[in-house]
Amino acid sequence: MHQSSIDKMIIFRDQYLSEKISEPLQILDLGSQDVNGSYRPLFAEPAWSYSGLDMAPGNNVDIVLSTPYIWNEIRSNSVDVLISGQAFEHIQYFWITMLEVARVLKPGGICCILAPSSGPEHRYPMDCWRFYPDGMSSLANFAQMEMLEAVTQWQDQGYVDGSDCWHDSMLICRKPDKGVWWNTKSSIKRWAQHWTTTIGMR
Repeated sequence: MHQSSIDKMIIFRDQYLSEKISEPLQILDLGSQDVNGSYRPLFAEPAWSYSGLDMAPGNNVDIVLSTPYIWNEIRSNSVDVLISGQAFEHIQYFWITMLEVARVLKPGGICCILAPSSGPEHRYPMDCWRFYPDGMSSLANFAQMEMLEAVTQWQDQGYVDGSDCWHDSMLICRKPDKGVWWNTKSSIKRWAQHWTTTIGMR
């Protein structure tokens, strides 16, 4: 986990969760395995419950997903905050994963996704994608999420660990809460999208 990623997640926490310190938030971290650090210490407030998700057992992994595309391990509408850093570039069909992000978030729930816009290939076990702001915005729109921010660190900031090379992009979006009828219709649409894109995976 490079320092520039940690710093961006701190910005997300401070700007979007600082007024929720005393609320009992359920926080999921997708791609949480501790590889030279993790986000867990950033979300260690007494009222918050942090769980790490990953595809294999390891340090800082509380829930092992059987597939990045069908999260049978997590109930719909059960999560307040979902974070993910340096994972989406390794997911072949990340748009399907984004549908699961939207499914598990509560109406009004928020997510923060960090992924590189540049940098060398780093297969873990594969390296598929790089992301720009327009791509991040499109990802939110695809999953019927309300886009709050989509930005890229275009300029080097002098990180001594070399993490400027990744020029990370950050997406912050929210699952809309527009009443029972709209929420139900949106859930059905996402279910249909998800079913048609995962039918061969079941």
